[in-house]
Amino acid sequence: MAAYFLAEITVHHPEKMGAYRSKVEATIAEHEGVFLHRGLGEVEVVEGSIGEHPLKVLLQFPSMEKLKGWYYSAEYQEILGNRLDNAEGNAIFMDGI
Repeated sequence: MAAYFLAEITVHHPEKMGAYRSKVEATIAEHEGVFLHRGLGEVEVVEGSIGEHPLKVLLQFPSMEKLKGWYYSAEYQEILGNRLDNAEGNAIFMDGI
């Protein structure tokens, strides 16, 4: 069953995000993940308050095991601090149906 990673982010120091941006795509692909939405494209919040952060990212993985394998992998953890130091936001794991 597919699994999804949804993040919404506000980047405070874009000039310091190079290490993350240059490596993140390869870590996702290595775990069979694909981008379904990436960036500042049109997003319309119709209910609730999820729209706190402008940058939205939606990834799809073949399974929750693959998603967690990516997120907790040494390769992703190595670059995650770069994003966390220079941005803030929300991230969730979701099972598909």
